[in-house]
Amino acid sequence: MPHRPKLILLAEEDVEQIHDNSLMLLEEVGMKIQSQKALNLLENAGAKVNHETEQAFFPRSLVEEQVKHAPSSITLHTRNGDPVMKLEKNNVYFNPGSAATHLLDRKTSERRPPQVKDVIEYAQVTDALTYIDAQSTALIPADVPAVLADRYRLYLILQHSTKPIVTGTFTLDAFEDMQKMLEAVAGGSKKLREKPLAIFDTCPSAPLQWSELTVHDLLLGAEAGIPIELISMPQLGATGPITMAGSLVLHNAESLSGIVLTQLAAKGAPVIYGGSPTAVDMQYGTARLGAIESIMLTCAYAQMAKFYRLPTHGYLGLSDAKQGADSQSGYEAATGLILGALTGINNIAGAGMLIFESTQSFEKLVIDDVLAGMVKRLIQGITVTKETLALDELRDVGTQGGDFLRLRHTLNWFRKEHFLPGPLVDRQPYENWLDQNSPTSYERAQKRVDEILTTHEGSPLTKAKQQDLDMVAKAFMKRHKIASLPQGPK
Repeated sequence: MPHRPKLILLAEEDVEQIHDNSLMLLEEVGMKIQSQKALNLLENAGAKVNHETEQAFFPRSLVEEQVKHAPSSITLHTRNGDPVMKLEKNNVYFNPGSAATHLLDRKTSERRPPQVKDVIEYAQVTDALTYIDAQSTALIPADVPAVLADRYRLYLILQHSTKPIVTGTFTLDAFEDMQKMLEAVAGGSKKLREKPLAIFDTCPSAPLQWSELTVHDLLLGAEAGIPIELISMPQLGATGPITMAGSLVLHNAESLSGIVLTQLAAKGAPVIYGGSPTAVDMQYGTARLGAIESIMLTCAYAQMAKFYRLPTHGYLGLSDAKQGADSQSGYEAATGLILGALTGINNIAGAGMLIFESTQSFEKLVIDDVLAGMVKRLIQGITVTKETLALDELRDVGTQGGDFLRLRHTLNWFRKEHFLPGPLVDRQPYENWLDQNSPTSYERAQKRVDEILTTHEGSPLTKAKQQDLDMVAKAFMKRHKIASLPQGPK
């Protein structure tokens, strides 16, 4: 087996100190939790609870015991029930970042609110990409009433892609509707539990709070057996300590509190240790998601997750750049994807994402797909065997100025050893590039997007599942007194 390259930022004693300080923080300061149901679960399990202030204090023993119940492996399935993502150990998968409020228009390159048509096209492009393993509800459609935007984007994506989905809610009544849509496609609640096809993000509010909405989703997801992804989001110097070690303690404490709640709701409930920490730019006050400190913090908390033997998530591969194919976009995305993969983060989200996690770009998405392919080649490592050492071939060619192109060994190995990125990466002679009117990376990416939308044929839902999905959508539309939505159920 090839040696798998790894990145390790924390020494073993560092991990132990962060773990110990996180437990002290939960025990002495606790969490504010805006849910009487959650507070009751904690109180019945031995936590000290103040219902009036919604404060819960987590005993060390409670945290350490409940973390043991969380599964170390979670398998996600396609819409058709095929297992495709095994979130465990150092397996690495990629998906677009979620919940962008803007899109870089693929014709004008101008930033604008996305529409339903964009959500569908983005799902179609993602479905066609080779190295992006999952979908996400990447865009919030502005031509849908805000009260239904969370569940309606899931309704659209379920129809236009078979890949697993990372999603989340904005409203208290959305989770049940989204669960029903997933059940409609999976074939019922039992099959959805057995073969989950979606992850729900739930985000504590730094520092040390769970809102009514997020803890509501967390508990319902645990009870239904739907994987919950914990997204702690400390901002260095703002909602978290300026030091990375201090923000790691905060991040870890918030994540551990979420794990405890999932396991009290349902022992063995699938939960993923994730996050989206940022470094605040002290000049502009912006959240620097592409900053090296944000990337380091993400890789470090993933190391904490591995200490607990939990599946991992990280927001990496995104950029704070304003264009989808400029230099900043490229180096920030590549740095995040490479370091995240070397850390062994299971679910890396951020492909296509720009401008402080607010904007998606079709062009960046297809470029990031190529980057993801390169990264997957990197973590395969270097195979050292008698055949790959090629001593016989070296003897054959010898010292007389020969070459290896004529050898069968080259034909047998070049596709195994070399990642072939396709036309998005320009490696042709300079004269050829000039003859083709000198296309830029952005123009090549635009062409790739157009080709996918012209030629890619997705796999439609069966008629019965489409009807079941439409029935759920009609029900929540009726409940909210909305007669029609763009490309909605007939």
